[in-house]
Amino acid sequence: MNSAVLAAIGDELLSGARLEKNCNFMARHFHNKGWNLQRIEIISDEEQEILNLLSRWVGHTDLLIISGGLGPTHDDKTRNAIAKFLNCGLSCANELYDKILERVKDDPKRYAYTESVRDPQAMIPELARPVFNPTGFALGIKFQKDNTTVIALPGVPLEYESMTRQELPEIFSSDNKDYAWTSIIILDVPELTIAKKIPEVINNQALHVSILPAFPQVELIIRGRPEEVNEAEKMIRSRFPDALPEGCRSIAEAVLFEAEMKGLKISCAESCTGGLLGATLTEIPGSSEVFNGSAVTYSNEAKKNILGVSEDTLKNFGAVSEECALEMSKGSLKVYGTDFAVSTTGIAGPDGGSKAKPVGLVCFCVASEKNFKTFKRIFPGGRQEIRTRAVRFALSELWKEIHNL
Repeated sequence: MNSAVLAAIGDELLSGARLEKNCNFMARHFHNKGWNLQRIEIISDEEQEILNLLSRWVGHTDLLIISGGLGPTHDDKTRNAIAKFLNCGLSCANELYDKILERVKDDPKRYAYTESVRDPQAMIPELARPVFNPTGFALGIKFQKDNTTVIALPGVPLEYESMTRQELPEIFSSDNKDYAWTSIIILDVPELTIAKKIPEVINNQALHVSILPAFPQVELIIRGRPEEVNEAEKMIRSRFPDALPEGCRSIAEAVLFEAEMKGLKISCAESCTGGLLGATLTEIPGSSEVFNGSAVTYSNEAKKNILGVSEDTLKNFGAVSEECALEMSKGSLKVYGTDFAVSTTGIAGPDGGSKAKPVGLVCFCVASEKNFKTFKRIFPGGRQEIRTRAVRFALSELWKEIHNL
């Protein structure tokens, strides 16, 4: 099994001003290929920190990928740190950088800017080789030392992704006969209950099993040799027949899969989730086959004018009520001409709650032409956590209704 370490450089990552995405992206692909990912590190922009990182891992892992610190500003110190680590100078990779200039030759302003930052963005340690950047302006750096390959790339996620795909095509290929993994999602069953029902899988030393709860679901990730993984999945599905369909990595995928299999159209009506429900569905390619749309009706006026929620319902029960959720979902059925609709209306906070209707209260309805079910739940957490939980819950209830049809 090959080993790797991922590192991201940037004070903005340590301060929380920016969210680290590159290591997460590569970790998923290493996972898919069965690599041993030894560590993910986030370090500051300081040159000594970069030198310490290189000293820690060169000679102790097969591959080290570094993200960030290759731009043209004062806090971009990766190239100088690598040159110091290799005990060499810097030289300009003019030939490769000219290919970047060729890409922007028809845009005078971008060409002038790109040429102006040739030094430092084309400067490469003399004992390393340059890595072409197909989407940005800074060259990457690659070298080998003590049986470790080191690749340093810009921190911009689009550039990082395109350059890793370019330099490590084997990581992104689907061919791997000796390693497999699968994901099984089970709804409304506590993780400890699941673990107790599958001791053969949990105790199988040939498998790596992760149990990942995220209300209202628990995801099991099983990794190992293909035959072992296949047998484990069969056994788990035999004990949890209501697990999401094979191949579905999320509740949203399961909703779309089930609806398409049964020739159904679906829609949403949203208040507190503000479009997240529709966005979650449309993140999945092919969603247009079954998903007609989502009405984001944040105000009472929008609920009335777009979805036909009655004034009496809003006056007697309020916008955050199962009665309002029912009328929202029925309105969505009518507006979009769908077979099923799901609605959300609630108080995501941090303000707006009361003793009767606290922050975190969300009301739902899943409706078809003939039937409907309403629900209400109080979710913990901040505004984003409440909205995220509401989306997952709404989709899980929608899936159950379509699945049991």
